[in-house]
Amino acid sequence: MRCRSWLMKHMWKVLFRVVTFGLNAFTLRYLSRELIGVVNVRLTLLYSTVVFLAREAFRRACLSGSAKRNWTKTINLLWLTVPLGVFWSLILGLVWLHLLEVPDPSVVPHYQAGVVAFGLSAIIELLGEPFWVLAQAHLFVRLKVIAESLSVVSKCILTVTLVILYPQWGLYIFSLAQLLYVSVLVMCYVIYFVMFLGSPEATKKSFPVARVKALLPSFVEDETFVNWKEARLTWSFFKQSFLKQILTEGERYVMTFLNVLNFGDQGVYDIVNNLGSLVARFIFLPIEESFYVFFAKVLERGKTVKDQKQDDVAMAANVLELLLKLVLLIGLTITVFGYAYSQLALDIYGGSMLSSGTGPDLLRCYSLYVLFIAVNGVTECFTSALMCKEEVDRYNFVMLALSFIFLCISYFLTHWYGSVGFILANCFNMGIRIAHSTHYIHHYFRESTHRPLTGLLPSPALLLVYMLSAVVTAFSEVWFCCDKGWMARLIHISTGALCLAATLATMFCTETKLIHFVRSQFLSRYLKKGT
Repeated sequence: MRCRSWLMKHMWKVLFRVVTFGLNAFTLRYLSRELIGVVNVRLTLLYSTVVFLAREAFRRACLSGSAKRNWTKTINLLWLTVPLGVFWSLILGLVWLHLLEVPDPSVVPHYQAGVVAFGLSAIIELLGEPFWVLAQAHLFVRLKVIAESLSVVSKCILTVTLVILYPQWGLYIFSLAQLLYVSVLVMCYVIYFVMFLGSPEATKKSFPVARVKALLPSFVEDETFVNWKEARLTWSFFKQSFLKQILTEGERYVMTFLNVLNFGDQGVYDIVNNLGSLVARFIFLPIEESFYVFFAKVLERGKTVKDQKQDDVAMAANVLELLLKLVLLIGLTITVFGYAYSQLALDIYGGSMLSSGTGPDLLRCYSLYVLFIAVNGVTECFTSALMCKEEVDRYNFVMLALSFIFLCISYFLTHWYGSVGFILANCFNMGIRIAHSTHYIHHYFRESTHRPLTGLLPSPALLLVYMLSAVVTAFSEVWFCCDKGWMARLIHISTGALCLAATLATMFCTETKLIHFVRSQFLSRYLKKGT
């Protein structure tokens, strides 16, 4: 039953992603680049900034420690996110309306209404914050999945419908869709707790809140309105939230405040960035999360390689070597074939709006960036699991410095190379992080006979096949793609399929140790999750 439940959950997540991916692809064919740029970069940044500054510190403070606490005071504290959200919405809304460049009304109509709607949507979402924290603290995972799925699907369906029926509405479409999204999200939590509180299930679980009224702000005689320890902790996190938000959304802030790209280029960059990051979210992130736990359990944090059990060191080194080889080959495959098939992929996904102009070059560069993401994910996964507290503190300082350097480099590279400059800056940032992690790994294993970094050296025969595939597919793109009809496209796709088959066959013959690892250990780890 647990296996079936696990499979159903993951099938639902994949189906949900496929549906939203398809709806977004359909919508793109009816919109302009400029409209997408304003919505996905400018207005989404307003919404995410308000929400982040208003609630991030409260979430971290109220979810710290045990779920056993005075929930009346915690709920009172969480309701303070609403007036804080109103404050940030007003301040940032004025900035977005009067200090930033306003798009041409003939190209992107109703910009002012969009700013108001996205600011209002942030406030509406904050109304559900006490419900969200309560659900998160008591591990109501299914509620979160269902609420987010319903809200995103509702938003996609309304957007597609209005784009088809009323394309002239411009930002009204996305404003209504955003308001529907947050309304459905909040209502899912409210309806659930209205039905759950007072039920036999809640009584059986000894749920700390008995009535719906207890989820509203309330005063208790002879007691403070909030838990001052939580309030002080919130203030500590709040001082960090400004910097964290700037570093998290650095690219969008550079685009928005420094005007390095026009709205059309911003829209194309955001779409390509989301497309390219699919591989990182679906393949590399689960690998990193799983093997971080593995390395943390096998080796003891803060101890040298001599002080560890040597059998555990050998196992960890072997797994790290094969894991590096695995992600390297995945990244190389995406880089090699992504170059010749970026234009075709964008043309199929979004039509000529994406496949013409800077779109293909962006995706080609992003294919190279995926290789950096792949290697960095595994090397940082290992170092994060092994570094002691002092090393972690030093590393956090390095990351902070790198983030500011990244913002500066992004600014200059976008002036020189346009939107491609953002991806080149990301490659530089990832390259420095990889160098730091590989230096740590080399230093860690230098007193042993193990050399896991050899996993970054594929076999010469496989490298030769990769180079031949890159050349063949590049010529195929020139001859058959992408304005020569569907028959030429099919020939181009078939050429790529043959080259990929040759690459995989060579991989099976030359990387036998890796194939055995994937079959006997890597896949079995994921299958065990469902048993």
